[in-house]
Order: sequence, then C-alpha cells, then structure tokens
Amino acid sequence: MVLRIFTVLVVVCVVQLLPSCEAASAHIRSHQHKTNENERLEDGAFSPRDSDHYVDGEHHNEFDHEAILGSVKEAEEFDKLPAAESKKRLRILLDKMDLNGDQFIERHELKAWILRSFSMLTEEESKDRLEDADSNEDGRITWEEILHDTYGSDPEDLAIDEKLVSDDKATFDVADQDKDGFLNTEEFKAYTHPEETPRMFPFLLEQALDEKDTDKDGFISFQEFIGVKAKNENKEWLLVEKDKFDHEHDKNGDGKLDSTEILAWLVPSNEDLATDEVDHLFAASDDDHDNRLSFEEILEHHDVFVGSEATDYGDYLHDIERFTDEL
Repeated sequence: MVLRIFTVLVVVCVVQLLPSCEAASAHIRSHQHKTNENERLEDGAFSPRDSDHYVDGEHHNEFDHEAILGSVKEAEEFDKLPAAESKKRLRILLDKMDLNGDQFIERHELKAWILRSFSMLTEEESKDRLEDADSNEDGRITWEEILHDTYGSDPEDLAIDEKLVSDDKATFDVADQDKDGFLNTEEFKAYTHPEETPRMFPFLLEQALDEKDTDKDGFISFQEFIGVKAKNENKEWLLVEKDKFDHEHDKNGDGKLDSTEILAWLVPSNEDLATDEVDHLFAASDDDHDNRLSFEEILEHHDVFVGSEATDYGDYLHDIERFTDEL
C-alpha cells in the first residue's frame, strides 16, 4: 500500500513536470522557424525544406505537421491540443483538402495541399524575419536594417564576414525589383528565399558560375565543382563526390554542368519534396492499401498529420498508469 501511494505521488510529479521537461521523452522536439533562410549545404546548394525530417536515421514528425498545417505557429498550437480537439480541427482541414468532395484524399490532392503549405511556410518565415529586421516599423526593409539585424553594428564583424556581406548586398539589390532602396513584403521574400523565387534564379546561376566556373566557359566541371576543398579530403571522399556528380547532377552525362543542371543542383525541388512527403504519409496511414486515404484513416493516424498532447507524452503517461495498475 505504501509502495503504491509512493508510486502514485511519483506519477503525479512526472505528469506535472513532463510538459516542460524535454528530457522526459527523447522524441519531443520543438518547432523552430528557420533562422537562416539562405542556409546552404556543404556543396553550396540551398538546404531543402525537409532537411530536418530525418536526422541520423531518426524521424522527426515536425516536418509532417508543418507540411499539413502550413505554419510553424499552427503546428506549435496543435502540439498543445488534446487529441479529440486535434482530430476535430484536422477534420475541418480534410474538407478543404478534398477537392472532389468524395471523402477520400487522393495523392494529387494531398500533394497540392502540401505545395500550398510550403508556400505558406515561406511567407510566414519571411514575414517573421521582416518584423524582426524592421527597426522603424514602416513595413519595409532597408539594407542598413538588414546589416544591423544580421551582422550587428560592430565594424569588425562586418570585416570578418566581408564575402557574406557582399553576397547579401547583391541579393538585396536583385530582390529590390523597383530599385527604390527598400524591400516590400514580396521583395523581402525574394531576398530571404531566392531559391523559391523564380525571378531570382538567373542571379543564383550567375553567383554559382562566378564562384566555381574558373575557366569562364559557362559550365562547371567536376574539378571546378569540388574546388580547393579537394586538397584536404581523402580518396574515398573524392569517389563519393564523383559518383554524386556523375549520377545526380550531370543529367546528360557530358562531364560538366550546364545552366539547367546547375540550377537543379542549387535549388531544391518542392515538387519532388511534396511527392516524397505524400509517399511518406500514405505509407504511414493507408491501412487498406487502396492508394487513397479515407477521412477515417487520416483521423485514425492524426498524430502523423498534425500534433496533439497525446503524441508528445500521452503514450508515456499511459505506460506509467499501466505500471501503477500492475503494482
């Protein structure tokens, strides 16, 4: 009896502490806005939106939830909802997702919804960044405001990051479509997300060629692609990079990257990411394998599509309750 009372007290303490204790469950991760919209991979390409979906073999469902809700803030809110309320709100979204009104979500319907979500996430990320940088709150951004927000006011910091500052200024100038020295909401989105703004693609191509096309022939060979970095790497690294260059980047197999291939390497394809996400969500929830998702299947697997309290720590509490019942 004493043991049971003690155990119950421990359970109560755990329940009270669990929501604010990240260590209570290793799989809990918070949604985070992108702090560096222009984040690049090691080879110079823009980081794809799903770069944190799988990390070191571990799946993180934050990406799935944001791909459905189209908002980091909404995803955070769903994480705090009871499971019943989360399902209720998800059911409302399904009616909007179901383009032909047949109470099933087809692959093309889910893909269209995810692409819409990606666009909404970009707008949210850019809007939040604009609000952070807009020191005089006039709804538009000057280069000076970006300098101060990104690099601070210390001249030494600007000197250290001279190349980054120069590249950022060039991006700002191209994003400033009307050349008035200010970035409005749409122009600022082009600045923060040039990889998702088609009118910025010629500039990105020019940047890549300036940096890597050392013989100025308008193409990037493998040697130019790996650059000086190859001097500090081993043979195994070179073989891996050569294989990636030949089979992923060099689509036509002519031994060099042309303009189309350079952009395909630089700019992540949201179409491909959306297709992969559709495959992932179908694999997790298409229980009858009919290649379409009923509303019931999605609601049954609501934790795959959107968050709730139950997905964060409900299972953990259930295990504790079962343990106390067995004492």
